[in-house]
Amino acid sequence: MLDLPFPPHSHPDREAAALLHREWLRRHEGLAGAVDRAVYDRWDVPRLAALTSPDCATGDLALAADLLGFYFLFDDGFDSGLGRAPARVAEVCARLTALLHGDGPAPGARTPVERAFADLWERSAHGMSARWRARSAYNWEWYFACHPAEAAGRLSGRLPDREGYLALRRGTAAMETLFDMVERLNRFEVPQEVLHHPTLRLMRQLAADIPSFTNDVHSYAQELARGDVANMVMIVREETGGSPEEAAARVMREAQAMVDRFVGLSAEVPEICDLLGLSPAGHEAARRYVDGLAAWIAGYHRWEVDTGRYGK
Repeated sequence: MLDLPFPPHSHPDREAAALLHREWLRRHEGLAGAVDRAVYDRWDVPRLAALTSPDCATGDLALAADLLGFYFLFDDGFDSGLGRAPARVAEVCARLTALLHGDGPAPGARTPVERAFADLWERSAHGMSARWRARSAYNWEWYFACHPAEAAGRLSGRLPDREGYLALRRGTAAMETLFDMVERLNRFEVPQEVLHHPTLRLMRQLAADIPSFTNDVHSYAQELARGDVANMVMIVREETGGSPEEAAARVMREAQAMVDRFVGLSAEVPEICDLLGLSPAGHEAARRYVDGLAAWIAGYHRWEVDTGRYGK
């Protein structure tokens, strides 16, 4: 377990959002593919949404759960033979990316995955600025475009080095799209001068890498069994030798060091806002954004410890 100075908090309307999420899954039943409903229920996706978005409106919490369900189910679609066919994966992802830019498949020609994503993108972009939509579309494109590379890695069977792993993982983890949703779900936008300040950019990278590292510890056994090679525990074993347990402990220590760095940087944000001359509203947006990143770190870690998604 990580030592977190910001404990997780859960949204009080989790059950109401869960009902809305189940209805969304029924409307997009083709998204699930071969995933059994009882298996999916053990993942408890609405709980993850409630832990990572504890302060949004109930309707927006349902959107958070729908998005998380999409990520998991879309990712699991590549556990089959499709995940070892890079060209086919590229075609799937190119069609989804096209939906972001208004030139994707017509509604009647969309696959179940495309219908689900089109719904999520429309709901996510609603009410947001053109600047936010452009940024979020770029981050979604990055996410989709990394999947063919991941499929090629499975096909080669070669273990990536740390640098190559991080370059790929930061795309396939989709964390930048989730951090965009911190603004959307809580209905604010961060001024660009602070959002792209080097300190905030580093905090965002830390907040993205921490869940990726801890997730690799929890999913190591599953990924090893199916032949995946993009896992930090595997990479650390290659770097240092030793047992899987020793490598996992090293990965968790690295994650803890990142948490400590994130906390130290967060204390600098008020002064950065002052130096940038932000208005009181800009200060508040920056504070809420930092709180949203912290909620993601704490909420995801609380959920992954006992979710049924990783064989617990």
